[in-house]
Amino acid sequence: MEPNGQSSGERTSNGRKPTDCPARALSPLIGILVMIAVTVVLAAILTVGASALGTGGTPPTAGFDLSADAADSTIELEHAGGDAVDVRELAVRVEIDGVALENQPPVPFVGAEGFDETPTGPFNARSEPIWRAGESARVDLASTNDPRLRAGATVTVTLVTDDHRIATLETTAR
Repeated sequence: MEPNGQSSGERTSNGRKPTDCPARALSPLIGILVMIAVTVVLAAILTVGASALGTGGTPPTAGFDLSADAADSTIELEHAGGDAVDVRELAVRVEIDGVALENQPPVPFVGAEGFDETPTGPFNARSEPIWRAGESARVDLASTNDPRLRAGATVTVTLVTDDHRIATLETTAR
């Protein structure tokens, strides 16, 4: 007689010997559960990794107005509406008649080669660096900065933040 109370010669109705524990029936179930758990963990890791790669940030969406005054040799930008812009992350590129200024404005700044005076508004390093709707920023071009600003010249200003162009503006200098 076996320890489970059955004789070793006894068989069940399907012709198999009875056992205490159906261990073979649990093995496939455990294997499937482990595979599902591994799949869920890998999916979570891939999701987190993919979202981390895409966190370059969304560039601000804003509107701007541009004016250029040849008599005063100034270029002024007004934040007309939309998202606020952190000028510490902003690159400003100025072209006159399709030619880039020799010295570009390194915003924010106070005194820079190619510019007279200090810039106004958020372009001034001593001002609040967040440029909000309704605020204007102005730079005064020095006479040593080429090309010179003259009446009738086409002035193009491109604003870039985090390698994303947020605006390209064009006006005719008055």
